[in-house]
Amino acid sequence: MNAVVDFQEIKQRFIQADIDEKITIYTTTQGLTVEQFKELLKHFPLQHLDKLERAMA
Repeated sequence: MNAVVDFQEIKQRFIQADIDEKITIYTTTQGLTVEQFKELLKHFPLQHLDKLERAMA
């Protein structure tokens, strides 16, 4: 399967997810580039960044 298509699917799931699901997707998805992770962060509510940081620690 095409990696670009996979990322678009992941991105759509991420956009539609609640905060906890966004964190799960962000912390468990493997094989993304730095640019793709940055793209996901554009769709993450900044007021919850501390929660994401704790999950990644």
